[in-house]
Amino acid sequence: MYAVIATGGKQYRVTVGDEIFVEKLEGDAGQAVQFDQVLGIFDDGFKPGTGCVVEGEIVKQGRQAKIVIFKYKAKKGYRRKGGHRQPYTRVRINKING
Repeated sequence: MYAVIATGGKQYRVTVGDEIFVEKLEGDAGQAVQFDQVLGIFDDGFKPGTGCVVEGEIVKQGRQAKIVIFKYKAKKGYRRKGGHRQPYTRVRINKING
């Protein structure tokens, strides 16, 4: 049995016990979180996700690996280095209610 949830502008396919990285959510490690935007539940067929809830627990707050942007122009002495680290939340899926 698995469900498709939407959070942070993205969709995730989750089953019980999965750990997923989602856009940053409010809360600390160990707190419970509910995803009420369930698009569908699949268990011996499709069931629409209206009224369904996926429950999880925040495992960790953090940042992903740094994305490095490097600009360079040959023979001109122009070099620029920039980067970005996206904040994320690691969530463990505990229960699919539906």
